[in-house]
Amino acid sequence: MTIALSLLRSLRFPLRFIVPLILALLTCAYLIVPLIDSLTLGWFSRDLDLRSKVLASALSDSITDAARNNDGQRLLPLFNRTVSDERLLAIALCSPDGRLIERTSEFPDSLTCNSAHAIADQPEHLLKLKQGSVHVAVCPVESGHGIVGNLVLLHDLSFVERRSRVTRNYLIIVFAILGVVISLITVIAAHVSRRGWMAGVKSVLRGESLLQPVGSPAPEFAPLASDLRIMLRQLEDEHRRAHSADDVWTAARLKSMLKSDLRDAQVIVVSNREPYIHEKNDGGIFLVRPASGLVTAIEPIMRACSGTWIAHGSGSADREMVDARDHLAVPISQPAYTLRRMWLTETEEHGYYYGLANEGLWPLCHIAHVRPVFRQSDWDSYRRVNRQFADAVVAEARIEDPLVLVQDYHFALAPRMIREKLPRATIISFWHIPWPNPEAFGICPWRKEILHGMLGSTIIGFQTRFHCKNFMETVDRFLETRIEQEHSSISFLNQKTLVESYPISIHWPSPQEGAALPPIAICRANLRKELGVADDHLIVLGIDRFDYTKGIIERFNAFERLLEKHPEFIGRLTFLQVAAPTRSLLIEYQSFQHRIRELVAHINQHFGREDYQPIRLIAEHQNSDQVNRLYRAADVCAVTSIHDGMNLVCKEFIAARDDEQGVLILSQFAGAAREMSEALQINPYHVEETADALFSAVSMPKAEQRERMMNLRAVVMEHNVYRWAGSILTDAAKLRLRERIEARLQSHRANFS
Repeated sequence: MTIALSLLRSLRFPLRFIVPLILALLTCAYLIVPLIDSLTLGWFSRDLDLRSKVLASALSDSITDAARNNDGQRLLPLFNRTVSDERLLAIALCSPDGRLIERTSEFPDSLTCNSAHAIADQPEHLLKLKQGSVHVAVCPVESGHGIVGNLVLLHDLSFVERRSRVTRNYLIIVFAILGVVISLITVIAAHVSRRGWMAGVKSVLRGESLLQPVGSPAPEFAPLASDLRIMLRQLEDEHRRAHSADDVWTAARLKSMLKSDLRDAQVIVVSNREPYIHEKNDGGIFLVRPASGLVTAIEPIMRACSGTWIAHGSGSADREMVDARDHLAVPISQPAYTLRRMWLTETEEHGYYYGLANEGLWPLCHIAHVRPVFRQSDWDSYRRVNRQFADAVVAEARIEDPLVLVQDYHFALAPRMIREKLPRATIISFWHIPWPNPEAFGICPWRKEILHGMLGSTIIGFQTRFHCKNFMETVDRFLETRIEQEHSSISFLNQKTLVESYPISIHWPSPQEGAALPPIAICRANLRKELGVADDHLIVLGIDRFDYTKGIIERFNAFERLLEKHPEFIGRLTFLQVAAPTRSLLIEYQSFQHRIRELVAHINQHFGREDYQPIRLIAEHQNSDQVNRLYRAADVCAVTSIHDGMNLVCKEFIAARDDEQGVLILSQFAGAAREMSEALQINPYHVEETADALFSAVSMPKAEQRERMMNLRAVVMEHNVYRWAGSILTDAAKLRLRERIEARLQSHRANFS
């Protein structure tokens, strides 16, 4: 027994090799070869049928002429000349009643006209003779008076057999090679299986050969092992995310993703606006949270990743709250990340922020019917401030490859400046506002410099695919680059930049945060008490910065038209507009605010009474708690931007409505419109359409409100700010891993060469 077991073990390796080889050869011999022979014979049989019909057609005139003149002696020489073709063996002519009229010498004596018809009716058309198989075809010869006879043509099939032999030989060789390959794969699989699947994978990741014993690493592959392990883990995470799309992204999940995919990379955010502003008031210092969609989106991410936020310190008490390095741990109550404040002179702020950024790029990108203004002095300030912020990023970087998030149009030049000092950094530029078409952007005198600066980024993100398309067309128009549309990337100065859309969102309140909010009934009652209206009074809410892109004039014109068409709402409906002052130093904004106040006064004078004002305008900042109370108290929220990157007001309103009531009116020109299909979408330039939407909103039944709001809340909850950040950072992690592996491979090539 021992000898037999030993013999079986000794035969195990040869059997693993030989058995698949034998199986492959048997499959070829008994299955594949007969199938190929049958197919080949069928193809040639159809070819010969067609050839026979062509020959019969060519001979029909001569045969008909001989039959008409009763000159049978002309047929044999004609047939003999025809059978000189090497494949045509014999020809015979049969009368319509089955008599043999004429034939060539090679025509078999045993073959009659009737038997030829019988063979030709069979699928194979084959006749077995001593010299081999022949193909039999019977073709009628017709004249104008009917059928003259039937032409019988016999084709030699020996050439088919020769070709089949060659095909068989090739097939046997191919299957023999295939058998060897299968045998080798079987042996390797058995080897890996014997060592254990996980042990085999680990050995590959350690750089071991499959045929060397476990624990003998190949040192030349060792540097790639950790990167390959990360790639496998990343693929696993992607698979999990793809199969758990209904899972809500949270700060904890984002932090876990940062730790696994980015290995705790240092995160640095660059923006103009800071998340916390300290102002002096009556001798004291108070904290202000700015009304900014950028701050709303980025601040939760910074809490999750504990990074550094570099921003302009604009508050009157900001300098008093920072340490010697201009740092401040925020939020004050529970520090989660570091705020680095930058200081600008009045001249720098006026030229960089109020000048080029907001008198030039802002109206240029929004195409808001306001002429952009470009001054050389503003451009000089813009470049200087971008350099200051880029240098601050370099100073804050603790590693050579930090993850830098450059925010918005204030810092179009900073990515290239950072790249020059930190070539290995992963730089993500996110453009929160729209990107115009190439013709519009061509107005900018420094268009090439701006594009050159932005293409220093690893990733450039926009709110929508339409903005990505506009950007790539603009680059194609003004720079010499290589654009790969299918990969959405631009190659410039030996660097590839990914251009992708990442629709920004908000932090979705947790159950604990939702429970801490004041009840909606109390919010409604308190707001109506403050406004001095009845409990059943309807309120349409608008919350914006005092900006000409937000469509405030357009919504007031529509509200006026609503009251004209439906006077029954006079005294029952109020439009509450909260407009936070912004960029008040600019003449265009001063003029815009003046126009708004005049329009409000006109509408209130026309439709108002002593105890009723149709429009209430609150031109002051509101903190997040006050804004949430307004969202929860309103019946309708109107977002009527004439051009906007995303507009997060609509998403904040939806998140606040846990009663699943309320109606959202949304401009089709806001980036959010592509996600918010259940909102009442309008063209804000169309006064009648917007007025009708307002009427539909204030008249909508509770059941329809609930159905729409449930769907909207599901969209915003799933696509929250953490999913937005996760999408961007996942792409960044892929690119960082690819660049690291490419750098290692180049290093190995250099070492081996």
